[in-house]
Amino acid sequence: MRRSCWGLLLGLLLPLGAFADEFDQGMGSLWEVLWHQSGTPTRIVRWENDVRVRIHGVNAAAYKARTMEALHAVTDQARVRLVDVSELPAAEQQANLNIEVVPDTALQDNQPCVTLLNFKTETRIESATVQMRNKDAWRCAYHEAMHVMGVRGHPSGLTVLSYSAGRMDGLLALDKVMLRAWYSPRMRPGMTPFEALPVLADELIATQANKALALKARDRFFTTTVAQMQAYANGQGDVPAVVKRSGKSTADGIHFGRSEMSYFLGVAYLQGATAPRDTMLAVRWLERASAMGNRGAQAQLGAVGQ
Repeated sequence: MRRSCWGLLLGLLLPLGAFADEFDQGMGSLWEVLWHQSGTPTRIVRWENDVRVRIHGVNAAAYKARTMEALHAVTDQARVRLVDVSELPAAEQQANLNIEVVPDTALQDNQPCVTLLNFKTETRIESATVQMRNKDAWRCAYHEAMHVMGVRGHPSGLTVLSYSAGRMDGLLALDKVMLRAWYSPRMRPGMTPFEALPVLADELIATQANKALALKARDRFFTTTVAQMQAYANGQGDVPAVVKRSGKSTADGIHFGRSEMSYFLGVAYLQGATAPRDTMLAVRWLERASAMGNRGAQAQLGAVGQ
């Protein structure tokens, strides 16, 4: 009887452990996607108007169907209108997204594809440019399509944005979670990572069968992440490991990231976003960021003092 009880208990615990591991990995990916490769946490940027795409360059016709398939996949999840202007007369194209297939020698081997987002402030995407090497255009399509939508990080986990991902012929479940959250009414352009993380987490929780367990795991992740980011902002911790593994983080990026994170922590405590609301802690972090020359923190301190 005793063995049977232990067997039953073990049978119950194993699925719970697997669930926690899988959910935590998903949460980790959602956090990592909010980081730029340079080592700096980012704000939410996204399209607020139609995406008008022009596809051109070396052998572009061979990759157009694949590229449009990827773009339709991401814009459908985001509920953003996509218009192909490639075949229109030049005077009528007025593209705000230019995708160019370039010669195989045009880009570096460690960066076969690149997306550049143009925004006046870190809120709304004004235009975007994508370059993909001819030999890599097929495998880059879904990865760069996610970046086109403003999702800038390269997280680990089951997502087409991961550097470890193999050939991808469609968006994965976590990619769809990111896009739906990124373009949901709750997500505002310019949101800080701590403001954005609960929106992303809620979209992930909505996909889970056991929402009660997911909520508990989310809260644990929030607590752990805030503690890690306080250490990082204080100069004692580090950026997410996946950012370091990219090989593209820089000392300047990480230094600037510490200032930004101090500001983001101040906003988090001020608004009760990811962290509990605490005005004293908010002011402390905002003052730290302000002393490092962070203009956003300086403005926020002025508003708090009024």
